[in-house]
Amino acid sequence: MAADSLHQAEWDLIPYSPHPAHMHMALDEVLLEQVIHGHRRPTMRLWQWVERALVIGSHQSVRNEIDVRTSSTFGFIVTRRMSGGGTMLCEPGGTITYSMYLPESMVSGISFRKSYALLDDWAVRAFNALGIPASYREINDIISPRGKIAGAAQARRRGFVLHHTTIAHSMDVELLPRLIRIGRAPLTERGVRSAEKAVSPLSWFTDLSCEGVALELERRFEAEFT
Repeated sequence: MAADSLHQAEWDLIPYSPHPAHMHMALDEVLLEQVIHGHRRPTMRLWQWVERALVIGSHQSVRNEIDVRTSSTFGFIVTRRMSGGGTMLCEPGGTITYSMYLPESMVSGISFRKSYALLDDWAVRAFNALGIPASYREINDIISPRGKIAGAAQARRRGFVLHHTTIAHSMDVELLPRLIRIGRAPLTERGVRSAEKAVSPLSWFTDLSCEGVALELERRFEAEFT
């Protein structure tokens, strides 16, 4: 079974590490290539955000997605990731992201849709262990009864998978619609639009800091997979 493949593999763990937003995007491409070429084992990396960023999906239009004037006023840079999906708001001390780089054979036997839940299952259980009422909603959301905690996206290249998940630890939920043009009329016909979903940050359910939650995720993954 695919779940067994994940646990039987030998994983590398890259600890919670700070980088500028564009560097995080570049690292995803570089690390996936290293796994593809056999220079690295399956790997999980925890990201630490050091600047405010709006991260758009590979098939999105900046004009349609981002209120450029407002985002600039609030000090957000815009960057594009190699995976699909909608725009994510990321802030220092408020956002955690993790990436997993692995052969597609490790998720064989299940559908593309089900692979999201499989690769995020360990994180859902980590949240539950912290007393956070987290569960999974297809295709790619970790949720609480009050809304979305995290969203995942994937890219697949030459038989390998990049899976990354961005988690809201704390967020000004009123700021989100001012920065991202969700529900507004499109400015161009090109690009996938972001879906409108209520957000429920982890800070609503735990007193742990953003770094504290990230370190708990790191410990959980290390205990389970390495």
